[in-house]
Amino acid sequence: MNRAVLAFALRRAAATLALLLALSLLVFALLYLAPGDVARNLLGTRNVTPEALARIRELHHLDEPFLAQYWWWLSHAVTGDFGTSIRTGGEVGPLLLDRTGVTAATAGLAFLLSVLAGVPAGIATAVRRGRPLDRMIVAASVVGVSAPGFAVGLILLYVFALGLGWFPVYGTGEGFLDALWHLVLPAVALACGLGAFVVKLTRAAVIRELDQDYVTFARGRGLSERRVLRLVLRNAAIPIVTSLGLMVAYLFGGTVLIEVTFALPGLGSLMEESVLFKDIPVVQALTLVVALVVSVTALAVDLSYLAIDPRVRARAVRR
Repeated sequence: MNRAVLAFALRRAAATLALLLALSLLVFALLYLAPGDVARNLLGTRNVTPEALARIRELHHLDEPFLAQYWWWLSHAVTGDFGTSIRTGGEVGPLLLDRTGVTAATAGLAFLLSVLAGVPAGIATAVRRGRPLDRMIVAASVVGVSAPGFAVGLILLYVFALGLGWFPVYGTGEGFLDALWHLVLPAVALACGLGAFVVKLTRAAVIRELDQDYVTFARGRGLSERRVLRLVLRNAAIPIVTSLGLMVAYLFGGTVLIEVTFALPGLGSLMEESVLFKDIPVVQALTLVVALVVSVTALAVDLSYLAIDPRVRARAVRR
């Protein structure tokens, strides 16, 4: 059985690597075909000679064929060398590392808030289906899913930062506690939509299990509601865990507008700046890093099924 499970994990890992390779090629191709001249962006609005443009293209390998450019970039990227930023002139790797902490802390705090609030609320609404608490939380989740993160952020800034003065308006703070305090409003703004999404998916998964025949049979056998709920949650765990994995992609997409709204120097604001300047090395590196995080999370979710559901383990063994 252990060998079969290992083979299952290796197949998933190989599929993840193939997906990353395809995504890297797609992103490189889209940026390659994008309108505009990177060499002229580097030199600004100055009048330049054809020799200067040719030198810039040679320096950044812009004069080579598409596949040669892609291979040069990929062969260096797998070693952690993403090249030189066109906008700043510095190495891309250290630039990403400097910005990663803010984004990781904001996304991590938002994820934690979403899970701690969304999963219990979804379970509570499913157990009390059709009651006033259920209707109230479902209505709030609809509003949360519909509200854009940046709009929620602006409201939070106006009320709690400018109006009441409880939180800072912008910046990252100094020291662990001060930095955490600066990230509360951005994390809450990001967690509103995420938490509402988790509530709706958790509620749907639990309700689907509560309607199964085994729940009626378990209650008929005299099992307590706590034991019945434990069985229900175990069977509803797979769609809930899957939704939590999908949230990672939403987190990185949502941080772009949140970091711009709260003036946070993270990967999201770096992506915005790099796209506007057409800083191809930074955009490629950021896209690959985000794709790597999302793909690894999806791989972890797939492997978690082995621990959650015995049926998945059985299928893995049969293969």
